[in-house]
Amino acid sequence: MELKHGFDSNYRYILVAARRARQLQSGARPLIETDTKKACRIAEQEVKAEKVAWFIPEPKAAPVPDPEPKDDE
Repeated sequence: MELKHGFDSNYRYILVAARRARQLQSGARPLIETDTKKACRIAEQEVKAEKVAWFIPEPKAAPVPDPEPKDDE
């Protein structure tokens, strides 16, 4: 399977399209003009037309614990 334009993996493409399809099924209006009524097809067309914004969040850095003070004995 060929990698979709603008995506780092086909898995991410599917996740973005699926999330958008769920939004459409919940009542969101389509971002493009289309003849189809199927949410999955509309979402696929929207992603292909680059109308759906997505990003990869940066992981939060784990806090570094302060070193315990050493006893001077």
